[in-house]
Amino acid sequence: MKTLIVYYTWHNGNTKRIAEMIHERIPSDLCAIETVQPYPEEYRRASDQGKKETESGFEPEIRELPYDISDYDRIIVGTPTWWYTMAPAVRTFLDQNDFSGKEVVPFMTNAGWPGTVIKDMTALCRSARISHAREILFDSEGGDKLITPEAEIDAWIDSLQ
Repeated sequence: MKTLIVYYTWHNGNTKRIAEMIHERIPSDLCAIETVQPYPEEYRRASDQGKKETESGFEPEIRELPYDISDYDRIIVGTPTWWYTMAPAVRTFLDQNDFSGKEVVPFMTNAGWPGTVIKDMTALCRSARISHAREILFDSEGGDKLITPEAEIDAWIDSLQ
């Protein structure tokens, strides 16, 4: 099965970290979703902007990926939790692509407030077969300390093989 891992990450790189863990063990291509207009570097300003965007359903313009998703059977999509849902850049990616006949594996990182991320991601993956959705918990201080036991993440990655 040809696999593409697509993720968005911003502050601590937690979602990137998990995407790279998957990529190390699953034959796949890996790429990041990048917004055309970067978010502010300062956390509070970026957080305020992200809150406004998620509440309004805003979809920022994203850069073209280096891969064509039509070439893949399975797309693993990772997002941090932004105000109880997926990051707006992931919303853009999911809404702009056709997942018909594909397997989509959504995963999300959060600091204790998962919200409706997986449900929201699933709703945008029209005509896809959703499987192995996963929530991964990091510390509630907004840091990069992994709370979900690494053995659980390893078992989840093994289930994708």
